[in-house]
Amino acid sequence: MTPLCTSLDHRLSRRMFLGASGAMALGGLATPVLAEQLRKERKQVLFVWLDGGMSQLESWDPKPNTPFGGPFRSIPTSVPGIHISELLPNCARAMKHLAIVRNISTQDNSHSAGVERIQRGDPKNRGVVYPYFGSAVAKLVGSGDSGLPPYVWVKPMSGGFMYKDAGFLGPKYGALALGDGKPPENLLRPADVTSDDDRERNELRKLADSRYAANRRPDTTEANSYAFELAAQLQKRIELFDVSKLPAKDQERYGTHDLGRHLLLARRLLEEGVTFVKVTSYGWDTHGDHFNGAANLHPKFDKPFAAIIEDLAERGMLDNVLVIAIAEFGRTPRINGHLGRDHWPEAWSACMAGRGIKKGVAAGKTNANGTEVNGEPVDIGGLFHTWYEALGISGDKVRYHNNGQPLPIAHEDMHAVKEVLA
Repeated sequence: MTPLCTSLDHRLSRRMFLGASGAMALGGLATPVLAEQLRKERKQVLFVWLDGGMSQLESWDPKPNTPFGGPFRSIPTSVPGIHISELLPNCARAMKHLAIVRNISTQDNSHSAGVERIQRGDPKNRGVVYPYFGSAVAKLVGSGDSGLPPYVWVKPMSGGFMYKDAGFLGPKYGALALGDGKPPENLLRPADVTSDDDRERNELRKLADSRYAANRRPDTTEANSYAFELAAQLQKRIELFDVSKLPAKDQERYGTHDLGRHLLLARRLLEEGVTFVKVTSYGWDTHGDHFNGAANLHPKFDKPFAAIIEDLAERGMLDNVLVIAIAEFGRTPRINGHLGRDHWPEAWSACMAGRGIKKGVAAGKTNANGTEVNGEPVDIGGLFHTWYEALGISGDKVRYHNNGQPLPIAHEDMHAVKEVLA
């Protein structure tokens, strides 16, 4: 049996998250002072998903000169005593803003199970399908005052309105996915349809929707109406998607490859107030020719990730934006017969920064060869508690309510990683 993954192994990895919740209606009552206060209290998330599994040994937890360390060196960072892989020189300079968790240990070593578990937080079995983290944030935090969808997923390939990952929260909390960072197809009104015609068509649609919804479950019908509302919002902000008009210097700093372009778009969306922006990068499942793959992949992450951290810091936005870079697992210390690293949930790393996160720290550690965690491991439920606390949401006190049933937002038997919380 070959250890190499096929495209089928990633099919579930490529359908994810999120959603929305109602915005606060301020209307004409919002004073400039109140508007400024709301901006200061804004809670946002940038979630960088490295689909397939980034190698911790070639990124956040290098083990040079060990049996499994590989050919790359570790280099010092802007924080004395913390070293990361030489493949991430820009992140090394940005380390003063970052926090690394090196003692993650999870359970599932398949993509289909790992992606689900990592992004849902692995709560105890409650007999319901839990939402992915982005759907949860959109529900618990809301859409703010941006007038834009609360969750936007920027990804390669196709886009659309993805509803399934919202779990029991209902289809309304699905993801607005921008395929290749582009707005949904057929978003703009045809030139031969006037604004009056468009308004009348929408009034007719609302009447039809109301009749259709009368004797049906509200979840699906609300999601259908919500999709039209999203389109109407986006029609007014179509200029957001044209990153080619940004300064050439920005495009150079981020890179013209997919992840660079998409993180630059993510910066614009965050600047405009989108609550949750997820950016997905594919191709990290390096079962074969791993070291050449890492030499190509890791710099493509390093450059734009460091750039967006620096830009958010320069704009004062890291006080509001929680930044997370994570995958479904790490890579095996042992090199396989294809000169690759396989799936390794036993001991791996993630990086975060921004709102509620301590700057310039590396929490937890692995043993000398990187084969297992030294000390207490952190499961994904612990990371969910960490992220919620960073956003000012108490995982011990806040509850979902699903048809009258109170449900915890994170695994009750796990706790936050206090070493990385500010």
